[in-house]
Amino acid sequence: MAEYDVAVIGGGPGGYVAAIRAAQLGKSVVLFEKDRVGGLCLNWGCIPSKALLKNADVVNLVRDAATWGISGAESTKFDLGAAIDRSRGVVDKVVGGVEGLLRDNGITSVTGVASLKDTRTVRCNGEEYRAKAIIIASGASTRMLPGLKADGKVVLTSREALERRDIPAKAVIIGAGPIGVEFAHLWRSYGSEVTLVELLDTLVPLEDPDSGRALKRSFEQRGITCLVKTRFEGLDTTANGAVVHVSSEAGQQTLEADVVLVAVGFVPHTEGLNLEGAGVATQRGFITIDETMQTNLPGVYAIGDVTGKLMLAHVAMQQGIIAAEHIAGQATTTLDYTQMPRATFCQPNVGSIGYTEQGAKDAGFSVKTGRFPLTALGKSVAIGHTEGFVKVVADEPTGQVLGIHMVGHDINDLLGEATMVALLEATTIEVGFAVHTHPTLAEAIKEAALAVDGEAIHIARRRAGAASTQGVATR
Repeated sequence: MAEYDVAVIGGGPGGYVAAIRAAQLGKSVVLFEKDRVGGLCLNWGCIPSKALLKNADVVNLVRDAATWGISGAESTKFDLGAAIDRSRGVVDKVVGGVEGLLRDNGITSVTGVASLKDTRTVRCNGEEYRAKAIIIASGASTRMLPGLKADGKVVLTSREALERRDIPAKAVIIGAGPIGVEFAHLWRSYGSEVTLVELLDTLVPLEDPDSGRALKRSFEQRGITCLVKTRFEGLDTTANGAVVHVSSEAGQQTLEADVVLVAVGFVPHTEGLNLEGAGVATQRGFITIDETMQTNLPGVYAIGDVTGKLMLAHVAMQQGIIAAEHIAGQATTTLDYTQMPRATFCQPNVGSIGYTEQGAKDAGFSVKTGRFPLTALGKSVAIGHTEGFVKVVADEPTGQVLGIHMVGHDINDLLGEATMVALLEATTIEVGFAVHTHPTLAEAIKEAALAVDGEAIHIARRRAGAASTQGVATR
């Protein structure tokens, strides 16, 4: 029986990062992955979708070529199949890079479905592997609605949608979270008639409502139908696609579609792991962990989507590092899941970190906010993308920044600065004092921080006694 210091079940972002970090710390590591390393994110999520969204940006740029003094673009043809081919090439390159990193770090990779025999033994392909510590990083699977089953032709998950080479004439997307709005943006860019169906009040409902409302306005201006506070009731397949039944306060409605994309979230992927047999505790299907990523069983850890903490690849990566370092006996830092950056990559982008305005109030903070519109930002005007804003949520007594919320073209590039603001527990005075390069998008964070106290330079100062600190762009 092969013996290792660490066994990692699952080669997604959390799993492969944990394996590499453990190897860096001198541990012998075996990594089990049923498909290719990289998991859902690299193979069928983050990476291919971002490659396709870049294609959408190019399509929209060409379509608007006349704005930039370029003529003749009217006859340009857009080939979604070619975009799909490019996205798969990007996946191969990125996944190949990860495979090389695993080899370079001396990690043993085993292809197959792994499960726990006990707290120190993993079974895979009829073989048993002993390990002093086990990290479960098995990820999550697409959640389906009752009565729906993906057939890959009419009813799709994001997996099938990322392979679809033709442009659907009419698409209904159930769920307006990041996946739903990203595909809405992609398909609309290529000319699809798109309808989004969202049960909650706004698009991207886990974000600050101001962000969701701004994205809804943007989408509707582009011809995307956004049905919020609308419940999916059922679906009938037809010779040409499907008829989707929905209901809202306005009553019942039917929607015709060539394809229906189900994008309502994920469920933990624990089937076949033998968690119960090994004694690993779960809650609502997710593996329970402590701040070191350890389960109820000493030496057994879990990271990533299977824990349900925050289903984001970069969160899984950081969890993996913490788990590996704890196994190696190093001191670890507790993750604050509220202060994790969150990004949606449709255009305009939606990005955030920290508390929403209402979330901060619910947490007991006395809140004040500042908001800076991109219509007042020189760089945004220069590049022709003035849609959106930056909003800062701050603690009134101390001025500490509690949250930053952004909507704008490629504005997620600012999340690096937002993360540092959160990590260093910066105040609005400090962020407002920091000198930002002109002209850049990052100036919007500085101005929004200044706007909290009515001191933003490039928007009109709020009138005395005004109910909010949201400025009005000077134009």
